[in-house]
Amino acid sequence: MNYATIKNCDIANGPGVRVSLFVSGCTHHCKGCFNEVAWDFGYGEPFTQQTIDTILGLLKPDYIRGLTLLGGEPFEPQNQPAIVELLRQVKSTYPNKSIWAFSGYLFQDILSGRLGPWEITKEYLSYLDVLVDGPFMESRKNLALRFRGSENQRLIDVPASLASGEVVLWKDWQSEGKGMRK
Repeated sequence: MNYATIKNCDIANGPGVRVSLFVSGCTHHCKGCFNEVAWDFGYGEPFTQQTIDTILGLLKPDYIRGLTLLGGEPFEPQNQPAIVELLRQVKSTYPNKSIWAFSGYLFQDILSGRLGPWEITKEYLSYLDVLVDGPFMESRKNLALRFRGSENQRLIDVPASLASGEVVLWKDWQSEGKGMRK
């Protein structure tokens, strides 16, 4: 896997100050995408253990609330194994930091098991607190939305959704001023 960039003080892609990893590679090619350069799987730098170590270092300060995964497309099958390894290490080192992911895939498509080996996808989902799902739709773009670009996208509480078997939307007040999980 390659990655396009790492932002160490991102306040636009989840609550609080976050570290954001923008992976390379996306097959959605949404019209009006803000990050077209990251559609190319070969764009950017190789994602290595050194990259993971850098991210772990950036996550260390107490004021950093968590990690956000964007793209490109973090759920592309070829990106999932490297991301899962990152998430294992993040959760082992910082169990109380929240993890968000943005995906052009719908949650039900991710759950279908068609995006690569199910065991990898299942482990990936187990680390997520919130998934922002659905493709960016330029015709439904709304700059007033919090943490998403178009009205079709949902903020999904992943642990609650996996536990209930139904999509449970994330509520802002559940995480204001504290970690996502207790």
